[in-house]
Amino acid sequence: MIDTHKFNSLLDVINTFSDEQTCIDHLTQLRWNGNIVSPFDPTSKVYVCKGNKYKCKNTGKYFNVRTQTLFDNTKIKLQKWFLAIYLVTSHKKGISSIQLGKDIGVTQKSAWFMLQRIRACFGLDNNSNDLSNEVEIDETYVGGKNKNRHNTKKVANSQGRSIKAKTPVLGMIERSGKLVAKKVVDTKAGTITPIIENTVSKNAVVYTDEWRGYSKVKRLFKSGTVHHGIGEYVNGKIHTNTIEGFWSLFKRSVIGIYHYVSPKHLQKYVDESVYRYNTRDMNEAERMNFLFCNTQVRTTYKSLING
Repeated sequence: MIDTHKFNSLLDVINTFSDEQTCIDHLTQLRWNGNIVSPFDPTSKVYVCKGNKYKCKNTGKYFNVRTQTLFDNTKIKLQKWFLAIYLVTSHKKGISSIQLGKDIGVTQKSAWFMLQRIRACFGLDNNSNDLSNEVEIDETYVGGKNKNRHNTKKVANSQGRSIKAKTPVLGMIERSGKLVAKKVVDTKAGTITPIIENTVSKNAVVYTDEWRGYSKVKRLFKSGTVHHGIGEYVNGKIHTNTIEGFWSLFKRSVIGIYHYVSPKHLQKYVDESVYRYNTRDMNEAERMNFLFCNTQVRTTYKSLING
């Protein structure tokens, strides 16, 4: 396993993972820690074969450390994957597929597919049901301002919280703790209340703004409200500045790096920013290893472009 105290730069990645076998050995150590488990039948005996392959006795199927992970069925070398993961996790606002393709020597299409596979793994950390203590809740809208659109693309009656031209995202953050953010179809009470109930502990104190969609939440939890409409943003401990700070970082990422994010793939970009926020106290190696330990997500190109 790599030394998390000395692994601080892209040059360290290149020097540490100097060949394919080093990458395979590192993934094997993190995934199985000396006890190989078949992805097809965890109870089966496993035979060690040549070429870093294994055989599941019960199913008769062969597998390797890439099987049923984000690296499954890819012809791109693990060295390039490791570089891509380092660049994605270390850049504070992300990296575009065009830039990643140039940096690691693949096409823009391949780089986009790699990024989407990685983002699918980020989503594993954007899932909590125990936010407690003091929790701030707020929503934002992604899609650009209607006044900046061309006349032929302007959407009528799309001011304020309208979802005709924008996609809403609900965010919940425990102060000094974890963040959870989900794309939602709208911000009505009937939509966001079940999500908040499944994410926030019953004993938490929630802070929101005056949006009427939080009316039921305020009855279910001990709560406090700031009234942005009258210019109130802080009232003692009651404020939503922490979650709004995250929205600022997320939108800088969308505007400055990606420029445009479709509603279809928006959740993956939200997951990326949430992962970066939740691992803010980790160093570069710890952040990479944390992702390597959560790579059991298989994303196909067909699933990305269809639907």
